[in-house]
Amino acid sequence: DVYGATLGIVGLGRIGSAVARRAKGFNMRVIYYDVVRREDLEKELGIEYVSLDKLLEESDYVSLHTPLTPQTYHLIGEEQLKKMKKTAFLINTARGKVVDQKALYKALKEGWIAGAGLDVFEQEPISPDDPLLELDNVVLAPHAASASYETRSRMAEMVADNLIAFLKGEVPPNLVNKDVVNVRPPGFG
Repeated sequence: DVYGATLGIVGLGRIGSAVARRAKGFNMRVIYYDVVRREDLEKELGIEYVSLDKLLEESDYVSLHTPLTPQTYHLIGEEQLKKMKKTAFLINTARGKVVDQKALYKALKEGWIAGAGLDVFEQEPISPDDPLLELDNVVLAPHAASASYETRSRMAEMVADNLIAFLKGEVPPNLVNKDVVNVRPPGFG
């Protein structure tokens, strides 16, 4: 039961903050760790910024939402998994290489943590002989957990909107780096 449990979010960007909003609807205590503190969201959502160690020690569920960078490669390894509660669950929907998968297998096999939910893996697709597939305390998805019909429809609409804007010579609405792009329609050198 997640009601009243503690959710630790690693990475409070767009997706991490959306997860925090949903968790508050279940009356979860939400704590987070990020390289950038978000005091605006702390006030808005009633969440608390903590160190990564404290997050791992106190969370019933640890949900990862970080990009893969040299700093986040194997951010969660044996040392971090041993800090988690034996009753805790690790959820990775971010990037596979944020978690040391061999250490996670050991943690799950030896009972350091209760379980894991993974939508991403160090090697994708996951190998058919990966030892994680033998475990009963892990749920695996093929990097498609967000692939509901509605989500894929919205993604297709975004692509169409971006393409139409580009063809009109406008900046696509979902462009991240608008300041460095000079958009011209095709044929207008």
